[in-house]
Amino acid sequence: MKAKTLFYCTSCGNEYPKWQGQCPACRAWNTIEERPAEKAAKRSSPIKGGSSSGVAINRPRPMKEVETTDELRFATGMGELDRVLGGGAVKGSLVLVGGAPGIGKSTLMLQICDSLCRFATVLYVSGEESERQIKLRAERLKVCGEGLYLLAETNLENLVDAVHQLQPDVLIVDSIQTLYHGDVTSAPGSVSQVKECTLTLMQLAKGEGITVFVIGHVNKEGSIAGPKVLEHMVDCVLYFEGERHMLYRILRAAKNRFGATNEIGVFEMEDGGLTEVPNPSEAMLAGRPTGTSGTCVTCVMEGIRPVLAEIQALVVPSSLGNPRRVSNGFEYNRSMLLLAVLEKRGGLMVGGCDAYINVIGGLYLEEPAADLAAILALASSFRDKPVPHDLAAIGEVGLTGELRAASALGQRLAEVKRLGFTKCMIPKRIQGKLAVPEGLELIRVSNIREAMAALL
Repeated sequence: MKAKTLFYCTSCGNEYPKWQGQCPACRAWNTIEERPAEKAAKRSSPIKGGSSSGVAINRPRPMKEVETTDELRFATGMGELDRVLGGGAVKGSLVLVGGAPGIGKSTLMLQICDSLCRFATVLYVSGEESERQIKLRAERLKVCGEGLYLLAETNLENLVDAVHQLQPDVLIVDSIQTLYHGDVTSAPGSVSQVKECTLTLMQLAKGEGITVFVIGHVNKEGSIAGPKVLEHMVDCVLYFEGERHMLYRILRAAKNRFGATNEIGVFEMEDGGLTEVPNPSEAMLAGRPTGTSGTCVTCVMEGIRPVLAEIQALVVPSSLGNPRRVSNGFEYNRSMLLLAVLEKRGGLMVGGCDAYINVIGGLYLEEPAADLAAILALASSFRDKPVPHDLAAIGEVGLTGELRAASALGQRLAEVKRLGFTKCMIPKRIQGKLAVPEGLELIRVSNIREAMAALL
């Protein structure tokens, strides 16, 4: 006999017949919750040879017979967003935009309406704000209202009816956690509701060729609230990152079926909304101090775009039994590894010191090419000797203290020279030929001891 209730994991969305302390799938503790079992939909029996209603059955076809056409792209009006999307939005695609509350997701979606409304009909559906609130925010952002339709609705059936009546080219849903399906008994924002609503929006986008942008909230773990299957259903997943109290916002693509996933877009939050930052390197280095120890500049690759980032470090004697370690914008485990290498291979006794590492501008550096700059910043702070202001450092540091070459070194050096740097420290051993920009002096070193001896 079928149970009246089911249990599901709020982390991964898997269902179980009974409660458990730990989810067997994702190994998370205390994430199993109870919900009423939904009535299973009746499955039609397979029909051989065709359909009695006359509807053709979809059958497998040889790949040679499948027609391929280029996807129809259109510009959103923001070059940084188009870059992350792979050259523009694709007609009939479903895009999920996630981010922390107050980061600027709704502002970004409302700002692109100003450009989209000039050649397309846009329907903006909000379950969190009234139509009057949206209009007041649009007037503050100076968004033209012609061609833009507003709807304050949380019922999915009413939303679909409005789409069928209006036939918009672009649909923006803010947010997916506020929508609910009448046939699902669980509360809005639950696993079942989010899955059902996203499936309906996906069928709407594919069936009628509507480009759908869906806003999703991010939970405390940093992932989009709801089941992980939500990210598998959509065509593109964008993450809007940055601190609420900082100016810069970074848009990353975690998944993109129509383009690369390693591109970023940089925006600056101002009183009048989000402004594109076409030259992020110059913006990240604005206000950099001169003649101060504990700072070094490196160049990282964000997709095909080289970006200069400033790494700051502060190393001070600790009065605690366990020295304090803080890393902001730099991977914590990587920073601990570099501190150990600096003490063992570099000869600096940093084990009894508090160490703080910070990346300016809200960037998060995961690339190993930033290791050398972090090492130099830590050593500079420990010895209280500044790194030359016109020098940048690029290279990966190994556990033996050796330096390894980074990819796309030519593009990095060109960006370093363009921003006015005259010196760049790189590993001595590199593969292939290297085109050095005119006027840029290269300092080649084999390990971190040579690097510190050359500068400090």
